[in-house]
Parts: sequence; structure tokens; C-alpha cells
Amino acid sequence: MEQLYPELDQLICEMADGDKDFEKDLTLAIYKGLIELREKYAEGSSERDDIKIQQIRHKLKPTLCMFELSHITDELQVGKEAIENQGFGGVLFKSHYDRLQEKLEAAIQRVYKLTL
Repeated sequence: MEQLYPELDQLICEMADGDKDFEKDLTLAIYKGLIELREKYAEGSSERDDIKIQQIRHKLKPTLCMFELSHITDELQVGKEAIENQGFGGVLFKSHYDRLQEKLEAAIQRVYKLTL
């Protein structure tokens, strides 16, 4: 089975520039950010609050881009467009939400393994 985000540990290592404590802190920060994204996105979805979703999307986008978590950034863009075009009640948002949750869970598990 192909590993999800195979470059992630290398990107974190390069960013930490050999500082193992910073590497651990950075990995933990990414992990916590993904958890927060999952939670806030779920809240925004259930509350039909596009502002809450927009805020968490903007907060995490730099981290997602920096560490090449493009599966998630791409899916967030799909969600943005779904909300703009059909709102929360459309089929597009529901399918997007399910895919995003799967992708977030996979990324969270991947980053979690790096914290061990």
C-alpha cells in the first residue's frame, strides 16, 4: 500500500533544520491543526456557518500548503465552491464533507505516527 504523504517527515525535518525538539513541536502543531480543522469544519457544517468554515480554512491553509497536504487543500477548495454554488444543503457539499473527513482522518493518522 502506498504511504500517504511520503514526503511529510522529510519536509518537517528540513523545516526543523536538525533541531529535534523543534521537529517534535512542529509535528505536534501540525497534528493539533488538523484536529482543529476537523472539529471546526464539523461545527461549521452542522451550524451551516460559512464564516466559521472560512476562518478555519484560512487559518490552516498556509500549514497545509507548506507541508504539501494538497489532498486536503484541494478538497477545501471543492467545499468552498460547493457552499458558494449550492449552499450547505446541496449534494455537492455533503459528498465533499464526507471526502474531507476521510482525508483529514488519514492525514491525522499519518502525522500522529510521526509524533511517536
